[in-house]
Amino acid sequence: MGALQGLGVSSAFLLVLFIGFCVLVGFTKHRKTSGTRVVRNLDDRLGEALQYLPPDAPRGPADQLRTPELLEHTARKK
Repeated sequence: MGALQGLGVSSAFLLVLFIGFCVLVGFTKHRKTSGTRVVRNLDDRLGEALQYLPPDAPRGPADQLRTPELLEHTARKK
């Protein structure tokens, strides 16, 4: 009985330790990157901000948001 209790306590301890570490590391990712000394990628080092594409921007040689099938589907909905 003591062996099972020890195994359970040690398993619970390791589980809490692992979850706590994952939560702590996850919270550090929510910080702003500008103005800190932590460099996560090359863009942080160069000081360039991330620029996101607008939803209607073409994405490569074939714009998958404007295929004939999808345009026909949205036209039928209206």
